Amino acid sequence: MRAEAVVLRHTDWGEADRLLWLFTRELGKVRAIAKGVRKPRSRKAGHLEPFTRVGLMLAHGRDLLIVTQAEAVDAYLPLRDNLVRLGYALYVVELLDRFTYEEGENSSIYRLLVDTLSRISTEETAALAVRYFEIRLLDLVGFRPQLFTCVGCGAVIRAEDQFFSAEHGGVLCPSCGPRHAGARPISMATLKYLRHFQRSNYTDAQRAHLTGTLDRELEAIMQYYVTYILERGLNTPAFLRRVRADEMRSRGNESEETAP
Repeated sequence: MRAEAVVLRHTDWGEADRLLWLFTRELGKVRAIAKGVRKPRSRKAGHLEPFTRVGLMLAHGRDLLIVTQAEAVDAYLPLRDNLVRLGYALYVVELLDRFTYEEGENSSIYRLLVDTLSRISTEETAALAVRYFEIRLLDLVGFRPQLFTCVGCGAVIRAEDQFFSAEHGGVLCPSCGPRHAGARPISMATLKYLRHFQRSNYTDAQRAHLTGTLDRELEAIMQYYVTYILERGLNTPAFLRRVRADEMRSRGNESEETAP
């Protein structure tokens, strides 16, 4: 059968094969064996790298699907030329991998994934695409946070700083927040961005001006929520923080070198 997929990750299998985790448009998340792909003359190897969008021919094996043909549709090459963009792509793929199972076709998640990889590759502000991905993925996998009324007392949230509770799945008002262990403060500015992403298509979401300070708070809140849901931390955020810090230091050094 024909399928289109994004390669999420792979591991060596046997002497020359690879086991692939794929998110496909037609079947959702699946595993497949790419036979002989580690051999020097394999024609499939370059088409089956992580976060490559690829057209496949799949056959049914005894236990797993078998990749019989592979041709890259989009390798998202700019990701591989910039460590920060690469870090964002790795994070997006890890997040999707952790939240999904082999449960059948989900074209909405597939479209969100390929659109996000394309946005990270091409847009100047890759962080906005990632923050949008987080909130939309949570919607699609059934963990939509409540952002408009207090999850403690049900009151409508007013235009002031609030609290966010991962345990209760949403915002707590200033009266309820201090009474819930683990709830974290969230500024009204950050809450407005989350609401904007939650109810907007991406074209409208792009109208937001995402400053560095707001992005860091958004990232912290999302990591807090995601870690609680998954009951474990992700691997990629630490790598992403390191490469962003290195990039900032590099820019600072360049500024000093070019100063009159």
